[in-house]
Amino acid sequence: MDFLAQLHPKIVHFPVALLSVYVLLELIGVLFKKEFFSKTAHLILLLGVLAALAAVLTGNQAEDVAHQWAKLGANINLDAIDTHSTYANLTLWYFAGLLVLRTYLVLKKKFLGTVKYLIAVLSIVGFFFIFQTGLYGGKLVYDYGIGTQLKKMEIKK
Repeated sequence: MDFLAQLHPKIVHFPVALLSVYVLLELIGVLFKKEFFSKTAHLILLLGVLAALAAVLTGNQAEDVAHQWAKLGANINLDAIDTHSTYANLTLWYFAGLLVLRTYLVLKKKFLGTVKYLIAVLSIVGFFFIFQTGLYGGKLVYDYGIGTQLKKMEIKK
């Protein structure tokens, strides 16, 4: 399962980018009343949720590896990992719920007027989760060295 853990740093950028672009497209679709942007936002949201699922699954494996290293005596900030993991899961489930809600509204032809504005506001709220996930993920790498060559050398000692 170390293989999945090693994929995590490569995968995490996709949900961050896709879900951020989703928020932007959702806002553009609402503000400029352009159906193209609204439909594109829906597709990008689906792709972003799938990418977030992959990031969370690989992240769970990376978290397991970190816990194993900590048991071996490595100096790893497990609290920071847990905070990052919590925000990552919140991000995944929040946007998955938003995808289900948005899809339901589109299929029932209720994705109109005020509902579009409400979904846009909810997407902005979701951006907070993206930001927090990335913030704590960045701290893991840049403040604690998790996933870096330096930390790997420390663990091998």
